[in-house]
Amino acid sequence: MIEITILVVMVLAALAVGTALRRRDGKLRAADTITPTEAARTELLAAAGVSGAGPAVLHFSADWCGPCVAVRRVVAGVTEGLSDAPNPPLDIEVDIDAEPALAKELNVLSLPTTFVFDREGRERFRISGVPKTADLHTALEPLTV
Repeated sequence: MIEITILVVMVLAALAVGTALRRRDGKLRAADTITPTEAARTELLAAAGVSGAGPAVLHFSADWCGPCVAVRRVVAGVTEGLSDAPNPPLDIEVDIDAEPALAKELNVLSLPTTFVFDREGRERFRISGVPKTADLHTALEPLTV
């Protein structure tokens, strides 16, 4: 009987952890308010296309990443929808296998990972997993005026 009780407790714990991780997937999280001051980070971002000329959506992907296809679709749709804004956002896709230094600098631990940068090149949001269209649009819209 004790074995069944232990098994039930372990299954419930696994379900709780899985549910908590699933809820976090695809949600917007505010980035740290620390301004990037390191020259290496600024150089890596500029080389990727985040130059501070306007807001940018930077998303890491790979050929072997299945959910990255959905991220491409979502980001392209949102940036296209905001293309008439005074400062339209850039859609920048980075292959994690081709740019491991940038991924390491931005602390990318899983794919897909999406970042939203403002006009000054500061990280505003980080999204793990496939972003929801409405959330990404809400995060980008104030940055485009």
